[in-house]
Amino acid sequence: MKRVLIKDGIVYDGLGNPGIKTDVLLADGKVWRIGRINEAEAGAHMVIDAKGKTVCPGFVDIHRHCDAKPLNDPNFGERELLQGITTTVVGNCGISLTPCPADDVRAKEMYDFDEAVLGPMALDLPRTYEAYLEALKRTRLPLNFASMIGTGAVKITVKGFSDTPYTKEELQEARGLIADAMERGAAGISLGIMYLPECYSKTEEFAYILKPVGEYGRVITTHIRGEGDSMVESVREVIEIARQAGCALEISHFKSCGIHNWRKDIHRAVELIEKARAEGQDVTCDFYPYEGGSTALTTMLPPVFVRGDMTRALKELGTPKGVDEFRRLSRIPYDDWDNFCVTLGWERIIISGVCTPRFVPMLGMTVTEAAQKFGYADAESLAADLMHTEDGKTAIINMSMCQDDIDFVAKLPYSNVISDAIYADTDTPHPRMYGAFPKIIREYVKERGLYTMEEAIHKMTGQPAARMKLTGRGTLTEGSFADVLIFDPDEFCDHATFTDPARPATGLAYLFLNGEMVIEEGKLLPDSRYGACILAE
Repeated sequence: MKRVLIKDGIVYDGLGNPGIKTDVLLADGKVWRIGRINEAEAGAHMVIDAKGKTVCPGFVDIHRHCDAKPLNDPNFGERELLQGITTTVVGNCGISLTPCPADDVRAKEMYDFDEAVLGPMALDLPRTYEAYLEALKRTRLPLNFASMIGTGAVKITVKGFSDTPYTKEELQEARGLIADAMERGAAGISLGIMYLPECYSKTEEFAYILKPVGEYGRVITTHIRGEGDSMVESVREVIEIARQAGCALEISHFKSCGIHNWRKDIHRAVELIEKARAEGQDVTCDFYPYEGGSTALTTMLPPVFVRGDMTRALKELGTPKGVDEFRRLSRIPYDDWDNFCVTLGWERIIISGVCTPRFVPMLGMTVTEAAQKFGYADAESLAADLMHTEDGKTAIINMSMCQDDIDFVAKLPYSNVISDAIYADTDTPHPRMYGAFPKIIREYVKERGLYTMEEAIHKMTGQPAARMKLTGRGTLTEGSFADVLIFDPDEFCDHATFTDPARPATGLAYLFLNGEMVIEEGKLLPDSRYGACILAE
């Protein structure tokens, strides 16, 4: 057995306990022993002096959108590993690679819609959850992968982008796809109620198709219907969905958007969560440590404009009549849909990912700035041109949050740290792609003292792993998988910012993945692919 002895580090177990100065022996891909270990008796092939350094479990990012990346990008993994991520959960926000329509035309429609989040995809990718798992198992993975399926992908597979309710037969088909994923070990099921076509579904439909999640004792993670003016009611809705489905609930990237909602609505929403928890419901949440979010520009399309047909809607945005209709509808507040065109304004929407050369000079600009600079009549006409020309693939950053609200969520004992990194093909991604986890260490622990080191590590390791029932991950205890980080807290640092986002984290001295060394003395070793496809218990 290959043995590595880590000597004299400050060891954090990922369970929230304070660090202790001790030794760790890794062997055969597992944490073999923790405690004072005689070097001569250890039989180690390698001894690492970790004096003064933090030793902890690898970070577990339960919300990332790299579903397709291990299958279509041979360079995938570096930016994740350099910030200490050893395990990720994909299939979030209702957006998953599978299930996918068998028909190529409908599959391409889904892929085009998802590209601003999942990145470019070809038609040769798996179309079923079973096939996706098999593909992951055949792939040399750079990190551990657990996966969910999204109810958005389910709905598109069953009935396209239709704005009509499920029929009885369609409800059974959708529920069957979810039951199949549960049976095959999916970590959970994600909802993206804000997004098309899920925004057309009601509470009862979601609750019915999600019954298998409760039967298997797993969790639903959800992008709620509205994170702006309707945020409180949207939290109430997902708590009710989980109650009716009989399953646990994780509210994804929990936040309050829109300047006039800051510092008040988040407190009202937490009151609903606390009430549900007091009544016995299993409700938790997660957050990322940035004031801006990232998503597809199509999230700015009012559902009444799309009317259940995304292809038609994108085509109409290329006509004067369609632009006029979009302009009119985007300036109206809605009771059942958060209109960020109104609650944020185009001056807070940054163009972050494009696939058409003539739009590249607009990257990093707000929609308002780019419209003025490049001679468009207004922001809506530019947004329409982008969505029409790029088939809805444009990615954006919305500067929608305030730090006080983020800190309030961060301090909740049941909140988990995530990145929510999206994989649009761009040189100007959201900085969370490169730096979310070391940012917690640098800013939330060292600079602002919002967390102790053990609290921060718990929220990035043991707690999220337990939430998704990823047995043996996220803890540094005897018998757990040997996903281990070693770093000096004064050196481990993020560098990515909104103005300079594609900067990798630095200062991670060592990283072990399933007992194999992947980072040594701060350098990523070549061809280090020791990850595994993992299932929920």
